[in-house]
Amino acid sequence: MSKPSRYSTIRPHERLPDWLRRPIGNVSQLETVQNLVKERGLHTICEEGRCPNRGECYAAGTATFLLGGSICTRSCAFCQVDKGKAPMALDPHEGQQIADAVIQMGLRYVVLTAVARDDLSDHGAGLFTAAMAAIRERNPLVLIEVLTPDFWGGHPDLNTGLAAQRSRLNTVLEAEPVCFNHNLETVKRLQGEVRRGATYSRSIGLLAAAKELAPAIPTKSGLMLGLGETAEEVVEAMADLRSAGCERLTLGQYLRPSLAHIPVQRYWHPDEFEALGQTARDMGFAHVRSGPLVRSSYHAAMPSEASTP
Repeated sequence: MSKPSRYSTIRPHERLPDWLRRPIGNVSQLETVQNLVKERGLHTICEEGRCPNRGECYAAGTATFLLGGSICTRSCAFCQVDKGKAPMALDPHEGQQIADAVIQMGLRYVVLTAVARDDLSDHGAGLFTAAMAAIRERNPLVLIEVLTPDFWGGHPDLNTGLAAQRSRLNTVLEAEPVCFNHNLETVKRLQGEVRRGATYSRSIGLLAAAKELAPAIPTKSGLMLGLGETAEEVVEAMADLRSAGCERLTLGQYLRPSLAHIPVQRYWHPDEFEALGQTARDMGFAHVRSGPLVRSSYHAAMPSEASTP
């Protein structure tokens, strides 16, 4: 079980502004997908993370499946996914169950993500490749994007750790996803508070290595706003991502999942998101999603379509 949080109150400024209020969408369609996922013992980040866009994405034929169970071995202060030192036992049929769900839901574009599985020797790289193979066996036309953890093993020797990380990364890239995504999440100054167990430099390094190992596969990353960062820090992070060869970017508003999570410091206005999105395009990002309700996989199947929900 995760430790009690030091966060316990909702601050006055955390009341949602009007632009963050959104209808849930087609309730019957949501229930259909939720029941299917439950019946097959699967997990989606759409549900685990209570994504505000899940109704729209389901209707558009996209979904993001969560590999490796629903318990993460890390304890990031922003994330809704359950944390614990004793993660779930692996389901040997997970990939096949996901493939069956993809076919039953008629999905055309699938995003595969995973909880951090620092307890596994490959840190979950094999979970991605197994699921990709199972989906393609059922329908080779389904496009698959991956959103991975950093695959870092905590090795005391830096060179050994980097070599292991690179090997795990290469395992996933050799399966040829249509896009490789790894989220930076926040600016450099806030990494220690927000992303416990991950570091800014390792994430930038992972994206740079992905572009080096598989130049033809587009790389993508995302930042949450509202954790106390400044616009200048956001631009600095975007510049670091571009230096690592990152081509796609998502910028969205952090929404506090519960009192156990880090509080919101500020709600950025849609106009500010639009300005940052334009800055990102001017910096050379090929595809940019920037808006309060944008999430990592929002409109993932349509990267060139402009959108600021």
